[in-house]
Amino acid sequence: MRIAITGHRLLPTQTEALVSRELALALEELPELPTGVSCLADGADALFARAVLEQGGELVAVVPASEYREGLPEGHHAIYDRLFAAAQHVHRLPFTESTSEAHMAASELMLTLADELWAVWDGKLARGYGGTADVVQAAKEASVPVRVIWPDGASRD
Repeated sequence: MRIAITGHRLLPTQTEALVSRELALALEELPELPTGVSCLADGADALFARAVLEQGGELVAVVPASEYREGLPEGHHAIYDRLFAAAQHVHRLPFTESTSEAHMAASELMLTLADELWAVWDGKLARGYGGTADVVQAAKEASVPVRVIWPDGASRD
């Protein structure tokens, strides 16, 4: 089973802990080891990728742009590098700049690679093009099942 991830970034520490636990529990429920598909950004992407690897699943990385890593918070670079190195497959999009359009294109590619989308999402509108709500909508339009993960007590700034 291939599962793509979308979700919020810059999550408070308490919410990251809640989401990590919820992702681990959801992965444990699966009948087989999953393949996770992720852009490896801080927040939901990285939490999911780590959980997949900890469960013994495979990781597929999607790189939206050649300058993507540089656009992530500097404190996340080491985590990104570790997860990227652990990926069994890497898909690189042809964008140079890490823009909203590149991110949405990466999400659309992930949807073509996945059987299901997991969304770490508070249910609110996207703050900009290519945000979680946009990816969820794209999944619904592509008939990709969506599982929303937003544990009780989770918050977003």
